[in-house]
Amino acid sequence: MRSIRILSLALLTSAAFAPAAFAQDSSTDTASGKHFAVVGGVSLLQPKNDPIDGIKKVDGGPAPTVSFSYYINDNWAVELWGAADKFDHKVKGPGNARLGSVEQQPVALSGQYHFGQADNVFRPFVGVGYFQSAFSNETLADGSDSDIRLKDAKGVIGTVGVDMNINSTWFARADARYMRSRPDVKVGGEKIGEAKMDPWTVGFGIGARF
Repeated sequence: MRSIRILSLALLTSAAFAPAAFAQDSSTDTASGKHFAVVGGVSLLQPKNDPIDGIKKVDGGPAPTVSFSYYINDNWAVELWGAADKFDHKVKGPGNARLGSVEQQPVALSGQYHFGQADNVFRPFVGVGYFQSAFSNETLADGSDSDIRLKDAKGVIGTVGVDMNINSTWFARADARYMRSRPDVKVGGEKIGEAKMDPWTVGFGIGARF
């Protein structure tokens, strides 16, 4: 009789918890196997000092950025990243005297490796690829006419970053990128030098995978 009561109690307990267990299992989702991701955010781009003789500094600036990724599997991905607007730079000479300004807008295609499992809270990643950055609106501070032009920069880009999973769809991202940027400087169509800008970007954004 006692064993029947114990068995009945066990069955009732299982029946009571079964709906909750079933609901938990049916609502379980995972980031694993999702092949696409998009990230929107903002990045600060900072060129190096002394990029060319007579120019002491090119100030950094922020711009909105966006990236689209295709995940071949949970660890390997191909990313298209770029600035949604132009980075605006003030060009300064010795004594911090302002010489002018220039804008640039980079875009890059990279291969990336994401460490760990797809559902880990923190997922660091590294990447390497090719970028191109278009320069425009080269102006002098005194407003005078000039024929100074910076040729589009092309070269290698390296990326390090980390994703923080919020859930199986949403995540936050922080990353840093280095571009080996050496655009030719031309005056009147004639090359006068090479600007060794080699900027870093530091970015933060929110992403979704699907």
